[in-house]
Amino acid sequence: MTLTIAVSGLHGAGTTTIACALADTFNLRYISAGMLFRQLAKEKEVSLGELSQIAEKDPKIDQEIDKRTQREAEKGNVVIDAYIAGWVARRFADLKIYLNASIEVRALRIANRENRSYEEVLKETRIREESEQQRFHEFYGIDVSNTRFYDLILNTERWNAASTIELCIAAVKAYLASSGTTTE
Repeated sequence: MTLTIAVSGLHGAGTTTIACALADTFNLRYISAGMLFRQLAKEKEVSLGELSQIAEKDPKIDQEIDKRTQREAEKGNVVIDAYIAGWVARRFADLKIYLNASIEVRALRIANRENRSYEEVLKETRIREESEQQRFHEFYGIDVSNTRFYDLILNTERWNAASTIELCIAAVKAYLASSGTTTE
């Protein structure tokens, strides 16, 4: 059998940290829709906020990223890291994890990680998330605030990165033990 894990969450909540740790721990491939989105923004020579605004009018941007993400999820033995991974990979994901934290904490994490001003990141994150929420609702009928189908929901403000990783690893191990699924 194969294992597909979807790690979703708000920007700066720790999805990449958790997804990479799970991929390493369980010897799975790692796919990031955020990386694909950032690559596309770079290719088009626009900011993330600008690409989000372009994507509001052109659904082909999200559709292409989502198609690639879905294909990888279908192959299995992968951790999918995306804001809406739980939705996009829903049919193929064995375990769906959702991470959240307040926008202030998330903006501070992003600002520190990218060596940028907190105020700039906070403003950009608000614009980006509002744009994405509107776009995902309009194009897909997705309410990103609906987390009812996730298997594990964590507020990453509660624990440091190492503890959050431990919790997620424990959840995957428990899933594997109860389902008979392996990554071999």
